[in-house]
This record gives sequence, structure tokens and C-alpha cells, in this order.
Amino acid sequence: MGKKVGIVGAGISGLLACKYTLSKGLNPIVFESRDKIGGVWTKTIESTKLQTPKSLYQFSDFPWPAQVEQDFPTQNQLLDYLQAYANHFDLLTHIRFNSKVVSLSYEGPSDAQMETWSSPRGKWNLTVENTSTISTEVEQVDFVIMCLGRYSDVPNIPEFPTNKGPEAFPGKVIHSMEYSNMDHAIAHKFIQGKHVAVVGFQKSGMDISMECSTANGVNHPCTLLYRTEHWNLPDYLPWGVPLSFLYQNRFSELLIHKPAQGLHLTLLAINSLPFGNRWGISKFVESHIKRKLRLAQHGMVPKHSFLKELNSCSIATVPQGFFDRVEEGSIKLKKAQCFTFSSEGILVEGEAEPLKTDLVILATGFRGVDKLNNTFASPTFQDCVTGKTRLPLYRECIHPRIPQLAFIGFSESVANLFTSEMRCRWLVELLVGTFKLPSIEEMERDVSQWDDSMKQSLGEYLR
Repeated sequence: MGKKVGIVGAGISGLLACKYTLSKGLNPIVFESRDKIGGVWTKTIESTKLQTPKSLYQFSDFPWPAQVEQDFPTQNQLLDYLQAYANHFDLLTHIRFNSKVVSLSYEGPSDAQMETWSSPRGKWNLTVENTSTISTEVEQVDFVIMCLGRYSDVPNIPEFPTNKGPEAFPGKVIHSMEYSNMDHAIAHKFIQGKHVAVVGFQKSGMDISMECSTANGVNHPCTLLYRTEHWNLPDYLPWGVPLSFLYQNRFSELLIHKPAQGLHLTLLAINSLPFGNRWGISKFVESHIKRKLRLAQHGMVPKHSFLKELNSCSIATVPQGFFDRVEEGSIKLKKAQCFTFSSEGILVEGEAEPLKTDLVILATGFRGVDKLNNTFASPTFQDCVTGKTRLPLYRECIHPRIPQLAFIGFSESVANLFTSEMRCRWLVELLVGTFKLPSIEEMERDVSQWDDSMKQSLGEYLR
């Protein structure tokens, strides 16, 4: 039997990690805190669909079934697809359900003794809690693959001045995670007949606003508070051209500046008009979005470029008919850089009258790094991830200072399944000794160069 590999999480990345470690003769054990596979897809808003076309979100060796005809499958269709994948490759026998990893501790050389990432021959001890019996056990493995993802478990709750937060508000304040976890019928009843304010203009915020609009119509319009306009997509066919043709192929790699790219590639990208011009392609896509969603009419044209939005992986697909609801009045858009709570509702900065509200739903994202920090027992490893919005990862999966451990599915991507699969294939070759990693210093230098490049490209939109 090969190396014992502990995989934390049975979402898409966890299933891929299990499949590819098995393919190389390794011995994976997947620890899943829930009673089913699927990760974030096990609990979603009823109307939520896949954000990318299914052709850009499928396993390389397991296509979608022919009976799924729509481009953007539903939650249940996606869960069925993942279940079929797990059955086909016999992954379920390697998954321990209702098993939550509450602590990771490393037995091996100290940080000061560690000269190279691959030199230690230590072990990881995983403290695993059975969520059904509340008993714990310790499992020792040779390598750990963290497949927890960023968008679950630890909600990002905005901070408010004293006496101006939710405690001052007589209504209910919840996070979108709580809403997603509700039974669909209960969620519908929860919002029905209420003046709802949704905070956040990304996927969850738009989906929840649509559900509130459907439930309450113009009599109790839903107010969506946002700080920044976004280039959210109405479809993946700008002016009839597939977005993947413009941005998701080998030639389009020229559109992204890379460290040590060299003068030759830079000049090639600039001079390969029209397809190599970053600015021109971005404006081409922007013109389609502005026309299709009538952004100018609603004062929703972003100040930044679509390319910047895409590179930051913050684009979302606009629910069909969203801006029709805005025009009919069942959804109201309100820009608010800052807001507080009062006994009368929400006070938006710069406005004298409070916004009449019965229920506030915070679609404000998650604190994914905090989830990782709470898992490591070692203060040294906690310091490696604490206080960071994004992890400093070599090849977006290896932390140079945390030995014998990898992260899959944590870094942002427009098509997470594709990138997770590629990283799993790369990782298992490392595990079986096909190649060795550079020194810790070389990896840190590479991470720093990529980080500087991304900061230069994205600025405040880096996340």
C-alpha cells in the first residue's frame, strides 16, 4: 500500500484528490463533516444554478450526461453529476462521512531544522470528530490535502460602531449562509411579506434578491445594497462569440502578464491585434454587457475594466430577468459605501431617512482563511495563514513553510473544477517522486513575484 493521504473535504476538489491519488497507488482517506458529498453545493439557495456553462465545468474523463441539456445546471443536477462521478471511480468507499477534522498537528523536524520542503519525513495527526456521536479519534497520515474551499463555514460579518450594529435593530439579521441552509419551503416563508434588505452584489446577493422579489413583488420590494458595480455576466456569448474563445485558451495566456515573462512575449501580446490586445477584448465584452443588461440606464456601469474583474475571479452570472425586476420595482438597487442599524431600520451614509426594513440578509462572503487557521494546532503554522486574505502558495497549492501538506480548491479561479483537476494531477506526480520541489527560498521568491504581479494588475481588486 502506498503513502497514506488524508484528504479534508469531499467537495469537487476532494473527489478529484481522491481519484488521482488512487490512480497512482496511494491510500487516500477522505474526511467529510457532512453526510454526503458535494461541498458548498449540498446547501444552496433554491434558485442557484451553476455560474459557468457546464462545458467549462466538467471532469476531463467524465462528461455530463446527455439528458442534462441546459447550459447552467441546477443544484440537484450538479449533485447527481458528482454522485455519478464518485460511483464511477469507486470513491465512496474511501470517504468517511460525518467526520470533521478539528485539529491538525505535525510530528517532525522543527521549523528551524527544515531545510527543504520535501526533506522532512514526519507525519500529520488528524483529530477527527464524529458529528453523529460527538466522539473523537486521531488518524495519522503521511500527507494532507486540504480541500475545504473558501466559501463556507465562517461567514464574513461586517463590523459596526458600538450601538449601531444588529443589536440596535428590532428586526432579524442573518448571513446568506443561514438562508442557504434553510429548507427551501421554510426559506420562502421566512422572507414572505417582509421588507428585505440584501447586502452584497455578487452571486448570493442577486439570487436572494430574486427570491425575495418572487415572494413579495412590488408591494414589499427587496432593496439590494452594494458598494461597487461589477461586470457580472448575462451570458457567456459576448456578441455571439464564446467567452472561452477570448479568455480560456492557450493563446489567451498572453493576455495575462506573468513574472519573468520577457520582452518577446510582452511585444507579441501587444502587437497580436485584435486578439492579443487586452484593452480591446475587454472593451468588446464590456459593450455587450452594457447593452444586454442596460447598465447605463440603471447607473451600474463599473469604473474598472472587465479584464480586471475577470482576473480577480469576481465575476458572477446575473439571474435571468434580474434587471427586469429592477425596472418593475420589486428589486431596488441602492449604492451604500457604509450603513448602520437603528431602531427604525437601516441608516445609509449620506441619507437622512432610515430605510424601512424587517429583515437584513448579509451576502458578504466568507472568511476562508480563518477556517484554516483554526484547524492548525501549531502556532507556527497558524502564523503562516493568519491575517491574510489569500494564501501565499507555490503553484497555488503548496505553502513553502507547511511541510507535507497541500491546498486544492482554495485559490480563486473562473473555472474551479478545471484548475483543481490540473493541480491534483500535478500534486500526485510530486507525491510519487516524479519531480522534486525547489528550495523553500526559491518557492517563496516565486510566490512573491506572482503576488507582486497580481497586485500590479489588480490593485484593490486583488483577493
